[in-house]
Amino acid sequence: MKVAIYGQAYGPEVVAPVATLLLELSKYHAEVCMEAEFAGLIGEAAKGYPVFSMKEGLDKSFELMISIGGDGTILRAITYIRDLGIPVVGINTGRLGFLSIGKKEEVGEMLREFAEGRYHLVERSLVTATVPGQVPGGSLLNFALNEITVSRKDTTSMITVETYLNGEYLTSYWADGLILATPTGSTGYSLSCGGPVIMPTARSLVITPIAPHNLNARPLVISDDTQISLRVSGREAQHLLSFDSRLLSVDNGTEIRVQKADFCIRMVEFSSESFLKTIRNKLLWGEDRRN
Repeated sequence: MKVAIYGQAYGPEVVAPVATLLLELSKYHAEVCMEAEFAGLIGEAAKGYPVFSMKEGLDKSFELMISIGGDGTILRAITYIRDLGIPVVGINTGRLGFLSIGKKEEVGEMLREFAEGRYHLVERSLVTATVPGQVPGGSLLNFALNEITVSRKDTTSMITVETYLNGEYLTSYWADGLILATPTGSTGYSLSCGGPVIMPTARSLVITPIAPHNLNARPLVISDDTQISLRVSGREAQHLLSFDSRLLSVDNGTEIRVQKADFCIRMVEFSSESFLKTIRNKLLWGEDRRN
């Protein structure tokens, strides 16, 4: 088993899961490789393990990437995976955790399930954006697993987001911004702005306005083969374009073209877990809260 490990922090809540993870991986004689900065945070415990970085060290021979942290850590982890097709699973040391569903107390059981094949892979679609002359950090990082968002910058005033679908004018949103979310991202920023929950395997995207002034503007679910074009205007010269948490400043009036990416991220889903179980637990569905 060839395994990559990624994390962004190494606090008290992470020490025990990392120690357990390394111990359990040794039982399977796994070939372990750590992200370079995370290995530096771990210190002595990472001594002797090879490292990988954004530029080198990962390839398609890896059977699994383990992300240690919350959902934000997984969103960062996929920027290393990109189009390599390496399956990813998250050990949740954060809070809500729609993506990082592995419990830190059950690391051993999680690895057993993986080694015994008691899992399946769910392909999660991504969105990508084309901005003439600009991409954040290189051409392979202009994608997002959760959402691409346009939002106001350096102002409290609304922006206007002129929106076209497959070349046909849809509407102009007067709002703080506009979210273009994948099914995976439907439980993220879009959900907090009133968007619907979408099953991960649905072939859809959702357009969700952020605090719209035109009150008849509602979230819109569209086919994921739709070509989306955006053009922003407002009082300031620039607005923000975000790829999950990666930010880019874009001049107003620039045409932003958004579409489904031509590759997927493969998420590990164990037999003991499921998307429906996750949303029941996280959103407290099916529970009587009247008492």
